[in-house]
Amino acid sequence: MPTNKSKPLQRARKPAPVISADTAPESSRVAPVTTAVAAPEHGSLSDYYSASQLRNDRWTALKSLAGQLANGSRNGHRVQILEKIQHLLSSLGPIEAYWAFPGRRGLEQLRKLLSREDFIDFGRAVTRMVRSLQAGTYRRRLSDFHADHERELDDEQDRIETHELKAQSRPYFEVLIVDDLSPAQHEAQCQALRDQRRNDDRFVYEAVSVGTFEDALIGVLFNHNIQSVVVRHDFGFASANHMEILKRYLHRVGDEDLSSIDPEDYGPELCRLLRKIRPELDVFLVTDRSVEEIAGRDLGGCARVFYNQEDFTELHLNILRSLNSRYNTPFFNALKEYSKQPTGVFHAMPISRGKSLIRSNWIRDMSEFYGMNIFMAETSATSGGLDSLLDPTGPIKHAQELAARAFGAKQTFFATNGTSTCNKIVVQAIVRPGDIVLVDRDCHKSHHYGMVLAGANVVYLDSYPLSEYSMYGAVPLREIKHQLLTLKKAGKLDRVRMLLLTNCTFDGIIYNVERVMEECLAIKPDLVFLWDEAWFAFARFAPTYRQRTAMATAASLRARYRSPAYAERYAAQQAELAGASDKQLLETRLLPDPAKVRVRAYATQSTHKTLTSLRQGSMIHVHDQDFKGEVEQAFHEAYMTHTSTSPNYQIIASLDVGRRQVELEGFEFVQKQIEAAMAMRKAIDSHPLLRKYFQVLTVKELIPPAHRESGINAYWDQEQGWNDTWNAFATDEFALDASRVTLAVGHAGYDGDTFKNEVLMNKHGIQINKTSRNTVLFMTNIGTTRSSVAYLIEVLVRVATDIDSQLEDASKMERLAFDKRVKSLTQDYPPLPDFSRFHDAFRTGKAEGTAEGDIRSAYFMAYDESNCDYFPIEDGSMEAAMDSGRELVSTAFIIPYPPGFPILVPGQVISKEILHFMRALDVKEIHGYRPDLGLRVFTEEALANARTAH
Repeated sequence: MPTNKSKPLQRARKPAPVISADTAPESSRVAPVTTAVAAPEHGSLSDYYSASQLRNDRWTALKSLAGQLANGSRNGHRVQILEKIQHLLSSLGPIEAYWAFPGRRGLEQLRKLLSREDFIDFGRAVTRMVRSLQAGTYRRRLSDFHADHERELDDEQDRIETHELKAQSRPYFEVLIVDDLSPAQHEAQCQALRDQRRNDDRFVYEAVSVGTFEDALIGVLFNHNIQSVVVRHDFGFASANHMEILKRYLHRVGDEDLSSIDPEDYGPELCRLLRKIRPELDVFLVTDRSVEEIAGRDLGGCARVFYNQEDFTELHLNILRSLNSRYNTPFFNALKEYSKQPTGVFHAMPISRGKSLIRSNWIRDMSEFYGMNIFMAETSATSGGLDSLLDPTGPIKHAQELAARAFGAKQTFFATNGTSTCNKIVVQAIVRPGDIVLVDRDCHKSHHYGMVLAGANVVYLDSYPLSEYSMYGAVPLREIKHQLLTLKKAGKLDRVRMLLLTNCTFDGIIYNVERVMEECLAIKPDLVFLWDEAWFAFARFAPTYRQRTAMATAASLRARYRSPAYAERYAAQQAELAGASDKQLLETRLLPDPAKVRVRAYATQSTHKTLTSLRQGSMIHVHDQDFKGEVEQAFHEAYMTHTSTSPNYQIIASLDVGRRQVELEGFEFVQKQIEAAMAMRKAIDSHPLLRKYFQVLTVKELIPPAHRESGINAYWDQEQGWNDTWNAFATDEFALDASRVTLAVGHAGYDGDTFKNEVLMNKHGIQINKTSRNTVLFMTNIGTTRSSVAYLIEVLVRVATDIDSQLEDASKMERLAFDKRVKSLTQDYPPLPDFSRFHDAFRTGKAEGTAEGDIRSAYFMAYDESNCDYFPIEDGSMEAAMDSGRELVSTAFIIPYPPGFPILVPGQVISKEILHFMRALDVKEIHGYRPDLGLRVFTEEALANARTAH
């Protein structure tokens, strides 16, 4: 077989000729993935967010037409149906080229049946394929790949076969082979790999092949079944597929300059790129060049390099072994084995082995409800094959190492009492009393309490306001840089320890993590970053989202700062910025000094919120260059401080299993999660009745233009269809998580809390979490189904119909009352207050003009009740006190739900704007505030004493 060495560069890049899937000669290459004429009357391509949706729609349409054909349509009508079927088969050709099932082989079987005018068997074959695709039974039933579609298989027989094969099924996946193969060669390779199967193999797979560099990239981003890629040494570069919806996948490669790749390097470069865009995949390189030379290159973590590999047994075994390393769940396996062992319990936990339940006459229903396995696995033992979470040396240690690999961290630690605890662990491990920490004012309350525990001096950062919807966005980078430069000017940069931000925010605002870290490190080279990714654990497994995660960014920056080219860029910028003012520095994208910079990033994730885990299952991910030398011991102490000595083994096991899932199907599930949210957006925005009362807030409403360099206003609109989210994620200061759908309900006359509780939950059983004064937030996750989305749309239509009906029958006064309510919710919104300031008694930076405050002193000073007083917020007495010159200072965290973050912290001066906002909130739940007594403030005497002591 010829090698790439013989191919001139330009020739290698020339697209392969477009060949019709119907007319391709048997001797033609399989490699070119061709574009066919789109099928008529089945929707424009702009209607589809993803190629997966297009594929599903095309197969569903084909099933409908095949049924009509099989039912004996009239001759004239039959001609029209046949024409539509041929168009659909043609449009499916370039799509199925990336899949093993039904794939090219399945389409060829259908064409043969159609050419023989065997319409009944054609209908059965299509029905079987579509049913298998929609139910996913092809993953469990290999007979679907090799079925004789001419035999009759009734529904009952199909159900029996499916049930039996489910019981004995093995996990199924697909292997992508990148090589320039003829159809005969492709089938020969597939059969050679099938011949290696053994009954005791843990998994089973089918192969699919493409013949170009670009088709390989499209394949791994389109086909979620692909778990392994075999890159051979003879293939071209450019895809012949010009379907825009498929070519769109090539944007996910990012800023890579593919045009400069030498044909000789296609194999190694493809390995590196595949691992970049889908790092969980196992990639094998087969080369005819010196394996010693190739193995020493950056292959992005290629699983193995083979030299002219033709030994299919060796390849097969390596494919299965590599997949097994991801499938392995060390602690879950150990816990299952422990539960099978006969054990006498002379220790804690009567419920262990279910003994206290089995012996009971009164609580047996608990074991009947949960089943016995959970109790057989319930124990306080750390031996017998198990491990200790506080000092892991066995399966828990191994499970955490696998999680670190999956999430791209240097170290990962499990937590069984939620991300609130994770946040406190990281803060206590990093921050020393008196250290200055820059904190997002709107962050989770655990961070604020963490500052109290650590004795930090806090600089609160204000997010941009979205007053119309009574919510905050995120902290602009300019604000962060301004605070750092102010502290630097005051000579306090050595005390600045950490920047703490929430990514993404509850409402889905995502930071440009790379830009934030890079520009902050340019001012403070050893700054520690704590990214609260409680709602963002899934992002690692979506290529578009991954670039905005803490762990991916830390790895990328470390590689960048080792580059000589970067050192030259830095030197050039330093020459340009010599003597620059703070204003110039604020307006410049700053670069850190590669000789001084230390990349130090921590991410805390609520695995249970967005991935598979039992409640309170969380993880801490670490990528800190100084962790071993500076932090490890302190981290261990903080971990011991906050972690229970009786951690729940079921939670730990669920974290282990959740890690397995995301490494094997996280890409697929996150893709479907986002597709579900996009479908929800489109369904609401395109429905005339829903648009009358509800509005899906778009990028334009949630992110101001100054922070949207891409200019993208919405992910979908009726005129333009879908916009590619990659552009926004690649360039904008803030991007919007598409899986968060914020719905404005003010025009329906509902405040967010009422709509959530009385309409959605009580009447229709729809559960959501966050609301604002006039919005509700719907979040899709990896468990969201299309049926769930359909039900939500059905409920919204029902609600809108009821409002229409009520307004039609309303009296004049009832109509006026409705209009007044709508106006109050959509026009008379209170302005959102910024953080005022710390009172001088607690403001440690007053002399130097900096904003940090000692929140700990204020917090504990309020423990003495004699230091405190109460003011009602409704009678005007607080304004009267302020007008008389008194400064009212909060003694505690005041947290209204919604929005769910502190609007006052201990030691903060209460402003009139904050009072106005509290009165306008109209919420039932305000933590830290007692309506019977009023707002708790410090007495003037206590403040005077504190100021003197300070």
